[in-house]
Amino acid sequence: MSELKAIRRALVSVYDKVRLLEIGKALSEAGVEILSTGSTAAHLIDAGILVTEVSTYTGFPEIMGGRVKTLHPRVHSGILADQNNPDHMSAIAALDIAPFDVVIISLYPFAATIASGANFNESIEQIDIGGPSLLRGAAKNHSSVAVISQISQYDLLLEAIRVGGFSLAQRKQLALESFRTTAQYDLAIATWLGKSDGLPDWFGQIWQRESSLRYGENPHQQAAIYSGGAAGIVNAVQSHGKEMSFNNYTDADAAWRAVLDHADPCVAIVKHANPCGIAIASDIATAHKKALECDPLSAFGGVVAANRQVSIAMATQLSEIFTEVVIAPSYEAGAVEILSKKPSIRILHSVTTNIARTELRPVSGGVLLQDMDLIDAPGDSPSNWKQVSGQRADAKTMKELEFAWRSVRAVKSNAILLSSDGASVGIGMGQVNRVDSARLAVARAGDRVSGSVAASDAFFPFSDGLQILIDAGVRAIVQPGGSMRDDEVIAAAQVAGVIMFFTGTRHFSHA
Repeated sequence: MSELKAIRRALVSVYDKVRLLEIGKALSEAGVEILSTGSTAAHLIDAGILVTEVSTYTGFPEIMGGRVKTLHPRVHSGILADQNNPDHMSAIAALDIAPFDVVIISLYPFAATIASGANFNESIEQIDIGGPSLLRGAAKNHSSVAVISQISQYDLLLEAIRVGGFSLAQRKQLALESFRTTAQYDLAIATWLGKSDGLPDWFGQIWQRESSLRYGENPHQQAAIYSGGAAGIVNAVQSHGKEMSFNNYTDADAAWRAVLDHADPCVAIVKHANPCGIAIASDIATAHKKALECDPLSAFGGVVAANRQVSIAMATQLSEIFTEVVIAPSYEAGAVEILSKKPSIRILHSVTTNIARTELRPVSGGVLLQDMDLIDAPGDSPSNWKQVSGQRADAKTMKELEFAWRSVRAVKSNAILLSSDGASVGIGMGQVNRVDSARLAVARAGDRVSGSVAASDAFFPFSDGLQILIDAGVRAIVQPGGSMRDDEVIAAAQVAGVIMFFTGTRHFSHA
């Protein structure tokens, strides 16, 4: 370890008083001179710890409710003086200013304040000015000063007091973390002030690495997973199995999102970010059984998501199939033990059921930002659909069509999903034309296509794709409509006597 720099003088000004007395006592017992402000000083003094108040040191009182207290040359000169520079040391000595060796700051809780629903004026008062200035000054001068910006660093501080100081490497790391702290703080303020009803003209996000992954989509690619923004799949807790891979995360995210589109007990089985089975039922085990029946071949090695607690019955079924990942809000007592008999299966718990409101996608040279494609547009409600062909649909048919419509959103475009009894029976996804998607869905459904209903994520540009579904025995279809040839498509459905609805909303998914 490099030479330790002794701690002789400390500036302490913290909003959060957690462990304050502990560090104050440790500094005092080590003979460190402590300068402090306002309520921080009061807490330390009340505990019998010797403190010099900053206002006494500067000769300038705290004013305007504490808005101005540390913004003074006697404070900042002691922080910014390079103690290895004789000119700096002579300059402050001539003004009777002593240097600081450690600066300990916790900022006003701006992010927590706005999250609580505080009004504008209350939020403004929680914008810290002196704190970030102290942190930045100490971080800049880390060759001379150690800066503590997070309570999580207190143990390191206590160890440094015990052994006689911080090394240069430690001070550099603390400086890095301090600049990250002020960057995140300023970003929160700028984002709040710039908030508008539409998409922002400027935005940023702090991403914190949670873990490195073995590799990315392919073994030659480095990868890591980062947290930031609204809670999601990254916040799921893994209780069993091998380390999550890059592809496990992308598939688990797709599966989890797919089941969150449904209010009924739902299971989705995903491979390569596409569902190979999705179903609803009155209980989660039945939903899983129905989802598996859609394409059991593709389900091998898939990712399974459930929007309800995984029951013993579902766990027993699932344990018989090789599965990479299962994710659910909770697990019935004994279910995890059943699943854990497979050593490699990754078992994830996610209590986060909210879907983010915006979606970010990188492109070369920048990013695309859009509202999330949620099932909440007027056209997603069957009450707003327009029937354009066939006899009046009964309640059972409408429920089946609504399930198909909610489920097709999870399928990559061009997307066709066939369903029967609340379960997908054939899915055509990711094709470069809708005809091929229709053929693929019909082929995967086999005999089950007869009497099924179909959902198309976008309109049929010609009647040919629709005709494939009609000829295969599909009895009802829901699609956005809006093609220049809608009349041709409607006519084909009319001739066949097939029920068809237009939603006026589409659910393309290209990612």
